[in-house]
Amino acid sequence: MAFVLPYPLYLLLLLLLLLLLLQLLPFSAVAQTYKNISLGSSLTALDNNSFWASPSGEFAFGFQEVGSNGFLLAIWFNKIAERTIVWSANANNLLQKGSKVVLNADGQLLLNDAATSKQLLLADSAGMEVAYAAMLDTGNFVLANRNSRYLWESFTRPTNTLLPTQTLNQGTILFAPTTATNYSKGRFMFTLQADGNLLLYTTHYPWDSANFAYWSSQTEGIGYQVIFNQTGAIYLASKNGSILTTVLNNTASTTGFYHRATLDYDGVLRYYVYPKSTNSSGVWLKAWSTLSIIPSNICVSISQDKGGGACGFNGLCQHDQGPSCQCPVGYSFIDPNDELRGCKQNFVQQSCDGTSPETDLFYFEEMQNTAWPQSDYEKFTPVTEDWCRQTCLADCFCAVANFRNGDCWIKSIPLRNGRIDPSNGAKALIKIRRGNSTLKPEHAHSRRKNRSTLILVGSVLLSSSGFLNFLLVLITYMVVSGFYFKKGKVVQPYSVIPGMNLICFTYEELNKATNGFKEELGRGAFATVFRGDLESDNGRSVAVKRLNTTVKESELEFKAELSAIGRTNHRNLVQLIGFCNEGEHRILVYEFMSNGSLASFLFGESRPSWHQRRQIALGTARGLLYLHEECSSQIIHCDIKPQNVLLDDSFIARISDFGLAKLLKTDQTRTTTGIRGTKGYVAPEWFKNMPITTKVDVYSYGILLLEIICLRKYFEAEAEDEDQMILADWAYDCYVEKKLHLLFDNDDEAVHDIKNLEKYLMIAFWCIQEDPSLRPTTKKLTLMLEGTVEVSIPPDPSSFTSSIL
Repeated sequence: MAFVLPYPLYLLLLLLLLLLLLQLLPFSAVAQTYKNISLGSSLTALDNNSFWASPSGEFAFGFQEVGSNGFLLAIWFNKIAERTIVWSANANNLLQKGSKVVLNADGQLLLNDAATSKQLLLADSAGMEVAYAAMLDTGNFVLANRNSRYLWESFTRPTNTLLPTQTLNQGTILFAPTTATNYSKGRFMFTLQADGNLLLYTTHYPWDSANFAYWSSQTEGIGYQVIFNQTGAIYLASKNGSILTTVLNNTASTTGFYHRATLDYDGVLRYYVYPKSTNSSGVWLKAWSTLSIIPSNICVSISQDKGGGACGFNGLCQHDQGPSCQCPVGYSFIDPNDELRGCKQNFVQQSCDGTSPETDLFYFEEMQNTAWPQSDYEKFTPVTEDWCRQTCLADCFCAVANFRNGDCWIKSIPLRNGRIDPSNGAKALIKIRRGNSTLKPEHAHSRRKNRSTLILVGSVLLSSSGFLNFLLVLITYMVVSGFYFKKGKVVQPYSVIPGMNLICFTYEELNKATNGFKEELGRGAFATVFRGDLESDNGRSVAVKRLNTTVKESELEFKAELSAIGRTNHRNLVQLIGFCNEGEHRILVYEFMSNGSLASFLFGESRPSWHQRRQIALGTARGLLYLHEECSSQIIHCDIKPQNVLLDDSFIARISDFGLAKLLKTDQTRTTTGIRGTKGYVAPEWFKNMPITTKVDVYSYGILLLEIICLRKYFEAEAEDEDQMILADWAYDCYVEKKLHLLFDNDDEAVHDIKNLEKYLMIAFWCIQEDPSLRPTTKKLTLMLEGTVEVSIPPDPSSFTSSIL
């Protein structure tokens, strides 16, 4: 007969088994609420539930996922729906899934990055006899010894927030975040200096050094410590403890409300409260009295000589229940997600070539009570408003004229310290090119321009052999994914390629963006390009490429390559925005480059200026430097040529098409692979079965640089003289024979800058040396272009270029 346990005993055994299972769970797998965190404990970045809570549960220390960009090791308010972050350890470098924070046996607090395998020491407390860590109910995370003395604490290393019972000592700095959702160090700082003065500064962004002080306590020599006491007052005290000045204050009770003071991304230090009641509105409350915000009006407080001001270059700051940024008529935000970056012109600036003043092509838009202090280069008084208008119209440098009571200020871009304020009484006359503003998209002219530009970009990308190879590899991955996951309606690539900074679009989103894929821009063997406008991104124009074929390729190699490209982010690279991998649909979405390819710009009818060409050459080199040395995985582009360099709204060079890219691991300096690239730009080592290094890109760049300098293609079969057919050979002959003027027919600007022109030629000759060891690294190349490294006389680059044409 079977033995049956009594029901009460059965329940007891079940409870014991449950407790045993809970004890066996990994320490980092569940949120902990222990007062003391023992040595050897760790947390893993898996989701937003990986944390250690304070005893009351009001604060937590652990990992917070920031959008789809990665994880932040942070401290936050844990009992409110909006888990407001008050401290972070890695704001400038988000971590990928699987990263860990470890309190090791030596009492050190370590942060392990899963993507790079690098280890960051957060608290060097080895040998200090750390006994445990604790997340306190004050919001302070501490390492303590057996006597509960704090050996390290987050309160003494604040980021952008102060909490009750926290103090700010001399030399301590709060940095504003870059935006409301980007926690990296931004454009403003709050610090108690060693001399006792408490100040708010702008920074030399992206550096974090102090620039312009826009608020001061004026307590030099006596200020000692900023104290946030338990009653809710924040004051500056002297060394003997006496109160010098109240910094911020709030009358809300500390028992019924959560309190914090935060230096926000817009540069304003604000006092916030949040009701603890479950019946509350669930939002942080801001009080706008002078005791709960500094400065009272940041728009008029900032007037700096260097930097754009409260809202960036060309931007306008308006104070209405706190500052808000906007762009003047005819301008738009450089980055709608970061309005403090400033504004750009939506039209081509007036020409200064001297042949025509173009006065009939421009008009003025008026904005009242609008000014950009310290941006003027001329002032005339007393004059009429009409005289002021005509003077600005005839001056090719003039972007805006301010007029007030007979005074006329003439201003050029970039405009600084912009503000809209009733107290200034000035009228801004903003000069805009007629019929050329993208702020009026309904005009037929604008629609035609955008359509033709998109067609150009689409054809450039489709015609690139590198892009086609990238598509082939991408299709392979998608087919393999579809085979293994064909039962699922949507394949989620994030599950197999973690850490990609790409948007996963639905097919319906892209179908709507392209109006049913109706407006075709270009077609190739492997993809069709359509015009698209993302409704979810303020109508942002994109190039949408629908793939239609597959090849066999290594899935692992593709994953590594796509993962690396998805993580790249540099102003001189074209950004892959996202993709769709839904059912049978395989679609790529690329950033839109409004000015087409460098090939069209160099060899078309526009004839770019020497200054523009120098900036494009430098920008392209900086993009290569990022790929070779600064991104997490070294990338050899393998197909640098003018068709693969695109130009954005400001004619900034952006490298595109990573389709042929070859990745190098961090411990590699070279690799081997089949021949890749485009005839004329391919380095000799491709043909000699030599190891491939980043120097192949340097060679290709050298040929490209010669084309940029001389405004002609690397090979012209119909050249007037046979000696001029191959650009590299002809340019070197002219250099040796001191006949550089032959290279620059009808280019007076370049001829008048003959010293720099010769230097750029010498750099190009160094880049195309047949021996890779003679070519400069991309770092040295960039420094030579910038003028910080001398350029020595180059040897003859040999006749290799002619042998492969």
